[in-house]
Amino acid sequence: MYADKTLTPKEAMRLCALGTLASGPQRYSALANAIRHFISHITGPSLDVMATSVELLKVEGLVEALDGVGMEDDALLVITPDGEAELKTLLTANIRAQASEMNKLIVALKFRFLHLLDKTDQRLQADILADAAENELARLCDLRQYHVGDSGHLVQWLDHDIAALESHLAWLKEFQAKIG
Repeated sequence: MYADKTLTPKEAMRLCALGTLASGPQRYSALANAIRHFISHITGPSLDVMATSVELLKVEGLVEALDGVGMEDDALLVITPDGEAELKTLLTANIRAQASEMNKLIVALKFRFLHLLDKTDQRLQADILADAAENELARLCDLRQYHVGDSGHLVQWLDHDIAALESHLAWLKEFQAKIG
């Protein structure tokens, strides 16, 4: 993790792999394809994230093969108790407030696997997500206010992003209420 307790690209891939396996056993090839599919559809192809091997998760004891050895014989993989503990650590990590493709991936992964946490941790994560959106909204509003008298189209573009973020924040508030 980074110093601010947010996920690195490698940890985002780990979260995707472990969360996928927490839903049930998968063949090595199916898991690799599921990770690649999800991550590349959120961020686009990224060697930073894709470079981490599922084999490393086996070496670290986070997943184990029920049959076979690995990629060469398409082993059936399951998450281990250590993997479940790591999954919880990754799912409960902080997120950065700024918009970036990596942050978008981490938020998507949290929503994909949030149901694997208990209700208390789900509420805490929903609070973290709402706080991050509020901070991003404040940052953009400050930028807009600073440039309100400028010529050009920056303020219009910021208005669009601010409106989208306000809508997102309203959705997050509704989501928080549903979790209870």
